[in-house]
Amino acid sequence: MALIKSISGIRGTIGGKPGEGLSPLDIVKFSAAYGQWVLDTSQIPKVVIGRDARISGSMVSQLVSATLQGMGIHVIDLGLSTTPTVELAVPWENAGGGIIITASHNPIQWNALKLLNQHGEFINFEEGEKVLQIAEKEEFSFATVKKLGSYTLREDYFDKHIAHVLNLELVDKEAIAARNFKVVIDCVNSTGGIVIPKLLKALGVETVEGLFTKADGNFAHNPEPLPEHLRDISQKLQNGSYDLGIVVDPDVDRLALLNEDGSFFGEEYTLVAVADYVLSHKTGNTVSNLSSTRALKDVTLKRGGNYFASAVGEVNVVDKMKEMEAVIGGEGNGGVIYPDSHYGRDALVGIGLFLTHLAKFGKTISRLRATYPNYHISKNKIELTPQIDVDHILEEIKNKYSKHPINDVDGVKIEFEKEWVHLRKSNTEPIIRIYSESETSVTADHLANKLISDIKEIVSSVK
Repeated sequence: MALIKSISGIRGTIGGKPGEGLSPLDIVKFSAAYGQWVLDTSQIPKVVIGRDARISGSMVSQLVSATLQGMGIHVIDLGLSTTPTVELAVPWENAGGGIIITASHNPIQWNALKLLNQHGEFINFEEGEKVLQIAEKEEFSFATVKKLGSYTLREDYFDKHIAHVLNLELVDKEAIAARNFKVVIDCVNSTGGIVIPKLLKALGVETVEGLFTKADGNFAHNPEPLPEHLRDISQKLQNGSYDLGIVVDPDVDRLALLNEDGSFFGEEYTLVAVADYVLSHKTGNTVSNLSSTRALKDVTLKRGGNYFASAVGEVNVVDKMKEMEAVIGGEGNGGVIYPDSHYGRDALVGIGLFLTHLAKFGKTISRLRATYPNYHISKNKIELTPQIDVDHILEEIKNKYSKHPINDVDGVKIEFEKEWVHLRKSNTEPIIRIYSESETSVTADHLANKLISDIKEIVSSVK
Protein backbone atom coordinates (compact mmCIF):
# COMPACT_ATOMS: atom_id res chain seq x y z
CA MET A 1 0.00 0.00 0.00
CA ALA A 2 1.15 3.54 -0.68
CA LEU A 3 -0.08 7.04 0.10
CA ILE A 4 1.87 9.99 -1.28
CA LYS A 5 0.99 13.47 -0.02
CA SER A 6 2.52 16.20 -2.15
CA ILE A 7 1.85 19.79 -3.16
CA SER A 8 0.32 18.63 -6.46
CA GLY A 9 -2.28 16.44 -4.79
CA ILE A 10 -2.87 13.20 -2.97
CA ARG A 11 -2.28 9.86 -4.66
CA GLY A 12 -2.13 6.33 -3.47
CA THR A 13 -3.17 2.74 -3.93
CA ILE A 14 -6.76 1.86 -3.14
CA GLY A 15 -7.28 -0.14 0.06
CA GLY A 16 -5.36 -0.72 3.26
CA LYS A 17 -5.40 1.04 6.57
CA PRO A 18 -5.97 4.81 6.84
CA GLY A 19 -2.72 6.66 6.27
CA GLU A 20 -1.15 3.70 4.46
CA GLY A 21 -3.22 3.70 1.27
CA LEU A 22 -5.83 5.91 -0.35
CA SER A 23 -8.59 4.82 2.03
CA PRO A 24 -12.07 6.38 2.22
CA LEU A 25 -11.01 8.17 5.41
CA ASP A 26 -8.00 9.70 3.66
CA ILE A 27 -10.14 10.76 0.70
CA VAL A 28 -12.59 12.53 3.03
CA LYS A 29 -9.85 14.20 5.08
CA PHE A 30 -7.95 15.64 2.13
CA SER A 31 -11.13 16.63 0.28
CA ALA A 32 -12.23 18.53 3.38
CA ALA A 33 -8.82 20.20 3.69
CA TYR A 34 -8.97 21.29 0.08
CA GLY A 35 -12.56 22.48 0.49
CA GLN A 36 -11.52 24.60 3.48
CA TRP A 37 -8.65 26.06 1.44
CA VAL A 38 -11.06 27.01 -1.36
CA LEU A 39 -13.42 28.70 1.09
CA ASP A 40 -10.53 30.55 2.77
CA THR A 41 -8.83 31.76 -0.41
CA SER A 42 -11.47 32.29 -3.09
CA GLN A 43 -14.59 32.74 -0.97
CA ILE A 44 -16.41 30.96 -3.84
CA PRO A 45 -18.27 27.93 -2.46
CA LYS A 46 -18.26 26.03 -5.77
CA VAL A 47 -15.92 23.26 -6.97
CA VAL A 48 -15.83 21.37 -10.29
CA ILE A 49 -14.95 17.68 -10.16
CA GLY A 50 -14.41 15.04 -12.83
CA ARG A 51 -12.77 11.63 -13.08
CA ASP A 52 -11.05 9.26 -15.45
CA ALA A 53 -12.53 5.79 -16.00
CA ARG A 54 -10.44 3.77 -13.56
CA ILE A 55 -12.42 1.24 -11.52
CA SER A 56 -12.16 3.10 -8.20
CA GLY A 57 -13.21 6.43 -9.74
CA SER A 58 -16.91 6.28 -8.95
CA MET A 59 -16.29 5.42 -5.28
CA VAL A 60 -13.70 8.17 -4.87
CA SER A 61 -15.87 10.70 -6.69
CA GLN A 62 -18.86 10.06 -4.43
CA LEU A 63 -16.74 10.53 -1.32
CA VAL A 64 -15.22 13.75 -2.65
CA SER A 65 -18.59 15.14 -3.69
CA ALA A 66 -20.34 14.32 -0.40
CA THR A 67 -17.46 15.78 1.63
CA LEU A 68 -17.50 19.06 -0.30
CA GLN A 69 -21.29 19.29 -0.01
CA GLY A 70 -20.92 18.67 3.71
CA MET A 71 -18.77 21.80 3.87
CA GLY A 72 -21.42 23.90 2.17
CA ILE A 73 -19.71 23.80 -1.22
CA HIS A 74 -21.75 23.45 -4.41
CA VAL A 75 -20.40 20.63 -6.58
CA ILE A 76 -20.44 20.65 -10.39
CA ASP A 77 -19.70 17.04 -11.36
CA LEU A 78 -18.57 16.43 -14.94
CA GLY A 79 -18.66 12.67 -14.38
CA LEU A 80 -16.35 10.77 -16.72
CA SER A 81 -14.06 13.53 -17.91
CA THR A 82 -10.45 14.50 -18.64
CA THR A 83 -7.94 16.61 -16.79
CA PRO A 84 -8.01 19.45 -19.37
CA THR A 85 -11.83 19.40 -19.51
CA VAL A 86 -12.03 20.01 -15.76
CA GLU A 87 -9.36 22.72 -16.06
CA LEU A 88 -11.44 24.55 -18.66
CA ALA A 89 -14.67 24.09 -16.71
CA VAL A 90 -13.43 25.75 -13.49
CA PRO A 91 -13.28 29.33 -14.85
CA TRP A 92 -16.22 28.73 -17.20
CA GLU A 93 -18.34 27.81 -14.17
CA ASN A 94 -16.89 30.67 -12.05
CA ALA A 95 -15.85 28.06 -9.49
CA GLY A 96 -13.42 28.44 -6.62
CA GLY A 97 -11.41 25.40 -7.70
CA GLY A 98 -11.49 21.92 -9.11
CA ILE A 99 -10.56 18.34 -8.26
CA ILE A 100 -9.59 15.83 -10.92
CA ILE A 101 -9.91 12.25 -9.73
CA THR A 102 -7.17 10.50 -11.68
CA ALA A 103 -3.83 8.84 -11.13
CA SER A 104 -2.85 9.82 -14.67
CA HIS A 105 -0.49 7.20 -16.13
CA ASN A 106 -0.23 5.15 -12.92
CA PRO A 107 -1.50 1.54 -12.98
CA ILE A 108 -5.04 0.45 -12.19
CA GLN A 109 -4.61 0.09 -8.40
CA TRP A 110 -3.77 3.81 -8.05
CA ASN A 111 -6.01 6.85 -7.83
CA ALA A 112 -5.46 10.47 -6.85
CA LEU A 113 -6.94 13.86 -6.13
CA LYS A 114 -5.36 16.52 -8.37
CA LEU A 115 -6.10 20.00 -7.09
CA LEU A 116 -6.82 23.15 -9.11
CA ASN A 117 -7.12 26.82 -8.18
CA GLN A 118 -9.95 29.10 -9.31
CA HIS A 119 -8.19 29.65 -12.67
CA GLY A 120 -8.30 25.95 -13.46
CA GLU A 121 -4.55 25.60 -12.97
CA PHE A 122 -2.69 23.28 -10.62
CA ILE A 123 -2.10 24.78 -7.20
CA ASN A 124 1.45 25.94 -6.52
CA PHE A 125 3.90 24.87 -3.81
CA GLU A 126 2.73 27.32 -1.15
CA GLU A 127 -0.94 26.51 -1.80
CA GLY A 128 -0.27 22.79 -1.69
CA GLU A 129 1.63 23.14 1.58
CA LYS A 130 -1.34 24.97 3.08
CA VAL A 131 -3.76 22.21 2.06
CA LEU A 132 -1.48 19.60 3.62
CA GLN A 133 -1.24 21.65 6.84
CA ILE A 134 -5.03 21.95 7.05
CA ALA A 135 -5.34 18.19 6.60
CA GLU A 136 -2.64 17.41 9.17
CA LYS A 137 -4.25 19.63 11.83
CA GLU A 138 -7.82 18.85 10.68
CA GLU A 139 -8.54 22.58 10.61
CA PHE A 140 -11.80 22.26 8.70
CA SER A 141 -15.41 22.46 9.74
CA PHE A 142 -18.65 21.27 8.19
CA ALA A 143 -21.86 23.10 7.38
CA THR A 144 -25.12 22.88 9.30
CA VAL A 145 -28.04 21.06 7.70
CA LYS A 146 -29.62 24.11 6.05
CA LYS A 147 -26.31 25.24 4.55
CA LEU A 148 -25.21 22.04 2.83
CA GLY A 149 -23.88 22.38 -0.71
CA SER A 150 -25.83 21.37 -3.81
CA TYR A 151 -24.90 18.76 -6.43
CA THR A 152 -25.22 19.17 -10.19
CA LEU A 153 -24.22 16.57 -12.78
CA ARG A 154 -23.08 18.08 -16.09
CA GLU A 155 -22.60 15.71 -19.01
CA ASP A 156 -22.20 18.31 -21.78
CA TYR A 157 -18.62 19.33 -21.17
CA PHE A 158 -16.99 17.09 -23.76
CA ASP A 159 -19.04 18.91 -26.39
CA LYS A 160 -18.01 22.26 -24.89
CA HIS A 161 -14.35 21.22 -24.90
CA ILE A 162 -14.51 20.06 -28.53
CA ALA A 163 -16.24 23.27 -29.61
CA HIS A 164 -13.49 25.20 -27.85
CA VAL A 165 -10.79 23.31 -29.79
CA LEU A 166 -12.54 23.93 -33.11
CA ASN A 167 -12.81 27.64 -32.33
CA LEU A 168 -9.07 28.06 -31.81
CA GLU A 169 -7.66 30.32 -34.52
CA LEU A 170 -4.90 27.92 -35.54
CA VAL A 171 -7.11 24.81 -35.76
CA ASP A 172 -8.29 24.42 -39.37
CA LYS A 173 -11.11 21.88 -39.66
CA GLU A 174 -11.42 22.33 -43.40
CA ALA A 175 -7.74 21.59 -44.00
CA ILE A 176 -7.93 18.46 -41.82
CA ALA A 177 -11.10 17.19 -43.50
CA ALA A 178 -9.60 17.76 -46.96
CA ARG A 179 -6.72 15.39 -46.19
CA ASN A 180 -9.16 12.51 -45.48
CA PHE A 181 -6.93 11.11 -42.75
CA LYS A 182 -7.25 7.47 -41.70
CA VAL A 183 -6.38 7.25 -38.01
CA VAL A 184 -5.88 4.53 -35.41
CA ILE A 185 -6.38 5.51 -31.77
CA ASP A 186 -5.47 3.84 -28.45
CA CYS A 187 -7.33 5.25 -25.44
CA VAL A 188 -6.34 2.57 -22.88
CA ASN A 189 -10.02 1.99 -21.95
CA SER A 190 -10.40 5.34 -20.23
CA THR A 191 -12.23 8.57 -21.01
CA GLY A 192 -10.23 9.24 -24.15
CA GLY A 193 -12.30 6.45 -25.66
CA ILE A 194 -15.34 8.71 -25.36
CA VAL A 195 -13.97 12.10 -26.30
CA ILE A 196 -11.23 11.40 -28.89
CA PRO A 197 -13.55 9.75 -31.48
CA LYS A 198 -16.00 12.66 -31.04
CA LEU A 199 -13.21 15.19 -31.48
CA LEU A 200 -11.86 13.50 -34.61
CA LYS A 201 -15.32 13.35 -36.16
CA ALA A 202 -15.84 17.06 -35.40
CA LEU A 203 -12.49 17.77 -37.09
CA GLY A 204 -13.63 15.97 -40.25
CA VAL A 205 -11.74 12.69 -39.73
CA GLU A 206 -14.13 10.02 -41.00
CA THR A 207 -12.00 6.87 -40.76
CA VAL A 208 -11.08 6.08 -37.16
CA GLU A 209 -10.01 2.62 -35.99
CA GLY A 210 -10.37 2.41 -32.22
CA LEU A 211 -8.30 0.29 -29.87
CA PHE A 212 -9.22 0.07 -26.18
CA THR A 213 -11.94 2.73 -26.37
CA LYS A 214 -14.34 1.21 -23.81
CA ALA A 215 -14.23 3.58 -20.83
CA ASP A 216 -14.45 0.87 -18.16
CA GLY A 217 -11.08 1.39 -16.49
CA ASN A 218 -9.75 -2.07 -17.33
CA PHE A 219 -6.48 -0.84 -18.78
CA ALA A 220 -5.48 -3.12 -21.65
CA HIS A 221 -1.80 -2.37 -21.12
CA ASN A 222 0.41 -0.23 -18.91
CA PRO A 223 -1.33 3.17 -19.22
CA GLU A 224 1.83 5.24 -19.68
CA PRO A 225 2.04 5.95 -23.45
CA LEU A 226 5.58 4.67 -24.01
CA PRO A 227 6.69 2.58 -27.03
CA GLU A 228 7.12 -0.62 -25.00
CA HIS A 229 3.44 -0.42 -23.99
CA LEU A 230 2.01 0.31 -27.45
CA ARG A 231 2.71 -2.81 -29.48
CA ASP A 232 -0.95 -3.33 -30.47
CA ILE A 233 -1.42 0.03 -32.17
CA SER A 234 2.03 -0.23 -33.74
CA GLN A 235 1.09 -3.61 -35.22
CA LYS A 236 -2.26 -2.27 -36.45
CA LEU A 237 -0.50 0.55 -38.32
CA GLN A 238 2.02 -1.86 -39.85
CA ASN A 239 -0.76 -4.10 -41.13
CA GLY A 240 -3.11 -1.41 -42.48
CA SER A 241 -3.26 1.63 -44.69
CA TYR A 242 -3.47 4.33 -42.04
CA ASP A 243 -1.96 7.81 -41.93
CA LEU A 244 -1.06 7.95 -38.25
CA GLY A 245 -1.73 6.66 -34.76
CA ILE A 246 -2.91 8.72 -31.77
CA VAL A 247 -2.43 7.61 -28.16
CA VAL A 248 -3.59 9.31 -24.95
CA ASP A 249 -3.15 8.44 -21.28
CA PRO A 250 -6.10 7.77 -18.92
CA ASP A 251 -6.77 11.45 -18.12
CA VAL A 252 -6.03 12.68 -21.67
CA ASP A 253 -3.43 15.35 -20.96
CA ARG A 254 -0.58 13.52 -22.72
CA LEU A 255 -0.45 12.92 -26.46
CA ALA A 256 1.76 10.37 -28.22
CA LEU A 257 1.85 9.86 -31.99
CA LEU A 258 2.86 7.01 -34.28
CA ASN A 259 3.95 7.17 -37.90
CA GLU A 260 2.10 5.50 -40.77
CA ASP A 261 4.45 2.50 -40.64
CA GLY A 262 3.95 1.86 -36.92
CA SER A 263 7.20 3.53 -35.85
CA PHE A 264 7.08 6.12 -33.12
CA PHE A 265 6.99 9.84 -33.85
CA GLY A 266 8.51 10.28 -30.39
CA GLU A 267 6.66 11.59 -27.35
CA GLU A 268 9.26 14.35 -26.99
CA TYR A 269 8.44 15.51 -30.51
CA THR A 270 4.70 16.02 -29.99
CA LEU A 271 5.46 19.41 -28.43
CA VAL A 272 8.24 20.14 -30.95
CA ALA A 273 5.90 19.67 -33.94
CA VAL A 274 3.01 21.61 -32.41
CA ALA A 275 5.36 24.42 -31.39
CA ASP A 276 6.82 24.56 -34.89
CA TYR A 277 3.32 25.01 -36.30
CA VAL A 278 2.32 27.68 -33.77
CA LEU A 279 5.60 29.56 -34.25
CA SER A 280 5.11 29.55 -38.02
CA HIS A 281 2.06 31.77 -37.41
CA LYS A 282 3.09 33.64 -34.28
CA THR A 283 6.71 34.48 -33.44
CA GLY A 284 7.36 34.24 -29.72
CA ASN A 285 8.98 32.39 -26.87
CA THR A 286 8.69 28.75 -25.85
CA VAL A 287 9.20 26.88 -22.57
CA SER A 288 9.74 23.27 -21.60
CA ASN A 289 11.26 21.65 -18.54
CA LEU A 290 14.96 20.99 -18.13
CA SER A 291 14.64 17.30 -19.02
CA SER A 292 12.92 17.86 -22.37
CA THR A 293 14.53 17.64 -25.78
CA ARG A 294 16.81 20.32 -27.18
CA ALA A 295 14.85 20.10 -30.45
CA LEU A 296 12.31 22.60 -29.09
CA LYS A 297 15.08 25.15 -28.58
CA ASP A 298 16.37 24.53 -32.12
CA VAL A 299 12.93 25.00 -33.67
CA THR A 300 12.24 28.10 -31.58
CA LEU A 301 15.49 29.82 -32.52
CA LYS A 302 14.96 28.94 -36.19
CA ARG A 303 11.53 30.61 -36.03
CA GLY A 304 12.95 33.77 -34.44
CA GLY A 305 11.84 33.21 -30.86
CA ASN A 306 13.66 32.54 -27.60
CA TYR A 307 13.59 29.31 -25.63
CA PHE A 308 13.51 29.06 -21.81
CA ALA A 309 13.77 26.06 -19.50
CA SER A 310 11.85 25.58 -16.26
CA ALA A 311 12.12 23.22 -13.34
CA VAL A 312 10.42 19.86 -13.86
CA GLY A 313 6.68 19.85 -13.14
CA GLU A 314 3.69 21.30 -14.96
CA VAL A 315 3.14 24.12 -12.47
CA ASN A 316 6.76 25.21 -12.96
CA VAL A 317 6.41 25.16 -16.75
CA VAL A 318 3.25 27.28 -16.52
CA ASP A 319 4.90 29.81 -14.20
CA LYS A 320 7.84 30.16 -16.61
CA MET A 321 5.51 30.47 -19.59
CA LYS A 322 3.67 33.33 -17.93
CA GLU A 323 6.92 35.02 -16.93
CA MET A 324 8.34 34.81 -20.47
CA GLU A 325 5.00 35.35 -22.23
CA ALA A 326 5.51 32.11 -24.16
CA VAL A 327 3.17 31.39 -27.06
CA ILE A 328 3.54 27.62 -26.63
CA GLY A 329 5.14 25.31 -24.11
CA GLY A 330 4.84 22.04 -22.28
CA GLU A 331 6.70 18.92 -21.34
CA GLY A 332 8.53 16.24 -23.26
CA ASN A 333 6.06 13.58 -22.12
CA GLY A 334 3.62 14.64 -24.84
CA GLY A 335 2.14 17.48 -22.79
CA VAL A 336 1.17 20.49 -24.93
CA ILE A 337 0.30 23.75 -23.13
CA TYR A 338 -1.22 26.37 -25.44
CA PRO A 339 -1.99 29.68 -23.68
CA ASP A 340 -4.54 30.73 -26.33
CA SER A 341 -6.60 27.84 -24.91
CA HIS A 342 -5.58 27.53 -21.25
CA TYR A 343 -2.55 26.92 -19.04
CA GLY A 344 -2.73 23.16 -18.81
CA ARG A 345 -1.57 20.12 -20.78
CA ASP A 346 -4.33 19.23 -23.22
CA ALA A 347 -4.25 16.31 -25.66
CA LEU A 348 -7.42 17.54 -27.43
CA VAL A 349 -5.83 20.90 -28.20
CA GLY A 350 -2.65 19.06 -29.20
CA ILE A 351 -4.58 16.86 -31.65
CA GLY A 352 -6.33 19.84 -33.23
CA LEU A 353 -3.09 21.76 -33.74
CA PHE A 354 -1.04 18.75 -34.86
CA LEU A 355 -3.56 17.50 -37.42
CA THR A 356 -3.81 21.01 -38.86
CA HIS A 357 -0.01 21.12 -39.10
CA LEU A 358 0.16 17.68 -40.76
CA ALA A 359 -2.68 18.54 -43.14
CA LYS A 360 -0.99 21.72 -44.32
CA PHE A 361 2.40 20.00 -44.52
CA GLY A 362 0.85 17.82 -47.21
CA LYS A 363 3.10 14.78 -46.80
CA THR A 364 3.29 11.79 -44.46
CA ILE A 365 3.81 12.06 -40.73
CA SER A 366 7.17 10.28 -41.01
CA ARG A 367 8.31 12.91 -43.53
CA LEU A 368 7.23 15.62 -41.08
CA ARG A 369 9.22 13.95 -38.30
CA ALA A 370 12.28 13.89 -40.55
CA THR A 371 12.23 17.70 -40.80
CA TYR A 372 13.15 18.05 -37.11
CA PRO A 373 16.57 17.63 -35.46
CA ASN A 374 17.00 14.03 -34.35
CA TYR A 375 18.04 13.74 -30.71
CA HIS A 376 18.03 10.78 -28.34
CA ILE A 377 17.42 10.94 -24.58
CA SER A 378 18.93 8.41 -22.18
CA LYS A 379 17.31 8.01 -18.76
CA ASN A 380 19.34 6.52 -15.92
CA LYS A 381 19.70 6.68 -12.16
CA ILE A 382 22.28 5.94 -9.52
CA GLU A 383 21.26 4.67 -6.08
CA LEU A 384 23.24 5.92 -3.10
CA THR A 385 23.24 5.14 0.60
CA PRO A 386 21.15 7.37 2.93
CA GLN A 387 24.33 8.66 4.59
CA ILE A 388 25.60 10.31 1.39
CA ASP A 389 25.08 14.06 1.03
CA VAL A 390 23.46 14.31 -2.41
CA ASP A 391 23.58 18.11 -2.40
CA HIS A 392 27.36 17.94 -1.90
CA ILE A 393 27.69 15.63 -4.89
CA LEU A 394 25.70 17.99 -7.11
CA GLU A 395 27.84 20.92 -5.96
CA GLU A 396 31.00 18.99 -6.83
CA ILE A 397 29.60 18.20 -10.29
CA LYS A 398 28.92 21.91 -10.80
CA ASN A 399 32.52 22.72 -9.89
CA LYS A 400 33.91 20.03 -12.16
CA TYR A 401 31.97 21.33 -15.19
CA SER A 402 32.05 25.02 -14.31
CA LYS A 403 33.44 25.97 -17.73
CA HIS A 404 30.18 24.83 -19.35
CA PRO A 405 26.76 26.57 -19.13
CA ILE A 406 24.99 25.28 -16.03
CA ASN A 407 21.38 25.61 -14.90
CA ASP A 408 20.79 24.73 -11.23
CA VAL A 409 17.15 25.76 -10.83
CA ASP A 410 16.24 22.08 -10.50
CA GLY A 411 19.24 19.90 -9.77
CA VAL A 412 22.15 20.46 -12.16
CA LYS A 413 21.89 20.66 -15.95
CA ILE A 414 25.12 20.96 -17.94
CA GLU A 415 24.99 22.16 -21.55
CA PHE A 416 27.51 21.03 -24.13
CA GLU A 417 27.70 21.86 -27.85
CA LYS A 418 24.87 19.58 -29.01
CA GLU A 419 24.39 17.60 -25.83
CA TRP A 420 23.20 18.06 -22.28
CA VAL A 421 22.95 16.09 -19.06
CA HIS A 422 20.51 16.78 -16.23
CA LEU A 423 20.99 15.46 -12.68
CA ARG A 424 18.02 15.57 -10.29
CA LYS A 425 17.88 14.21 -6.76
CA SER A 426 14.83 12.36 -5.51
CA ASN A 427 12.90 13.99 -2.68
CA THR A 428 12.02 10.62 -1.16
CA GLU A 429 15.00 8.32 -1.85
CA PRO A 430 18.82 8.58 -1.96
CA ILE A 431 18.76 8.53 -5.76
CA ILE A 432 20.15 10.83 -8.45
CA ARG A 433 18.25 10.62 -11.73
CA ILE A 434 20.41 11.26 -14.77
CA TYR A 435 18.91 12.39 -18.07
CA SER A 436 21.19 12.96 -21.05
CA GLU A 437 20.58 13.86 -24.68
CA SER A 438 22.71 13.68 -27.79
CA GLU A 439 22.39 13.15 -31.54
CA THR A 440 22.78 9.38 -31.13
CA SER A 441 21.64 6.99 -28.42
CA VAL A 442 25.21 5.70 -28.05
CA THR A 443 26.62 9.14 -27.23
CA ALA A 444 23.69 9.92 -24.93
CA ASP A 445 24.38 6.71 -23.00
CA HIS A 446 28.10 7.48 -22.99
CA LEU A 447 27.44 10.93 -21.51
CA ALA A 448 25.23 9.46 -18.79
CA ASN A 449 27.85 6.84 -17.94
CA LYS A 450 30.52 9.54 -17.74
CA LEU A 451 28.48 11.43 -15.13
CA ILE A 452 27.77 8.22 -13.22
CA SER A 453 31.51 7.60 -13.12
CA ASP A 454 32.07 11.17 -11.88
CA ILE A 455 29.53 10.66 -9.10
CA LYS A 456 31.12 7.40 -8.00
CA GLU A 457 34.51 9.11 -7.91
CA ILE A 458 33.14 11.90 -5.72
CA VAL A 459 31.53 9.38 -3.37
CA SER A 460 34.81 7.46 -3.08
CA SER A 461 36.77 10.61 -2.30
CA VAL A 462 34.30 11.55 0.45
CA LYS A 463 34.59 8.10 2.02
